[in-house]
Amino acid sequence: MSAAKLEKPNIDHKDSYIKALREFQDEGRYTFLDISDIEANFEDFIQKLNEGKKNLHKPYADWIEPVTETVLWLVKENQFIGTVNIRHRLNWHLEKWGGHVNFIIRPSMRNKGFGKKLLQKAIPYISYLGIDRALITIPPDNIAANKTVEFCGAEYEDTLPATDKFPERKRYWLDCT
Repeated sequence: MSAAKLEKPNIDHKDSYIKALREFQDEGRYTFLDISDIEANFEDFIQKLNEGKKNLHKPYADWIEPVTETVLWLVKENQFIGTVNIRHRLNWHLEKWGGHVNFIIRPSMRNKGFGKKLLQKAIPYISYLGIDRALITIPPDNIAANKTVEFCGAEYEDTLPATDKFPERKRYWLDCT
C-alpha cells in the first residue's frame, strides 16, 4: 500500500477527480463548475490549474485582484483525495477572508486523517514559495478544519465577523520555516 502524496494536477486522476467533484457538488460546493465541460475538456482544465490562473474557489467580483496560486492534489494509489491551493501572496481580500492556503478533502475520504496529511505535506511547498508564515482562514463552524490546522501547529489570531459580501472567518498563522 503506497503513501498519500502531493502532486500537480494531472490527467491520470481524471476519473477519481470527476467523482470527487460530483461528491462536492452533492454537498453544495463548486456548484458553479460545469462537470460535463470539465470532463470533456479535462486536459485544458488541468493546464489552467497548473498555470496558476484558474482556481476552484467561488468566483469573485471583478474588483477583487487575482493572485497567482499553486494547486496540488493529494493522491493515494491513483485516487484523488483532496486539493490544497497555495496563494503566492495576499491581496486585501485574502488578508481577511482567504489566506495563503485553502484545502479540502473529498467527502468520501474525510475523517481518515487526510486533511492533516495534506496540510503537513504542503508546508515544504509553501516554504519553497518564500512564505514563512502562511495565513489560513476557516469558517468557525468547520470543526474538522479548525482541528486540522491546530494539529499542524497553526496559531489562532482572531475571528473576523461576516460582512454583507463575505462570511465569518477564523484566522490562523502557520509557521512554514
